Amino acid sequence: MRQLVRDREQLAEMTVGGSPSRPIPVVSAAVVEARATNQSCPQCDAAYRIHEHRAAAPGLRAVDVSCRRCGVARTLWFRLTELGPN
Repeated sequence: MRQLVRDREQLAEMTVGGSPSRPIPVVSAAVVEARATNQSCPQCDAAYRIHEHRAAAPGLRAVDVSCRRCGVARTLWFRLTELGPN
């Protein structure tokens, strides 16, 4: 079971939003928290509770969250992108 937890954590870091090098693209900082609450925990598939939303660098947002069910804490990463013409 411990190996399964470690494997899921490694996979979560490699997915979009799991690290600063792979942020989730968003068009506005206003949607970051809504997008973060729509993500689910890779350990138990429950929703997240947001603790802090901060600007980690220009255009890069970090959202510290924890799982509502199992309590695992993590940081989700978002990149602000410009909305292009339609």
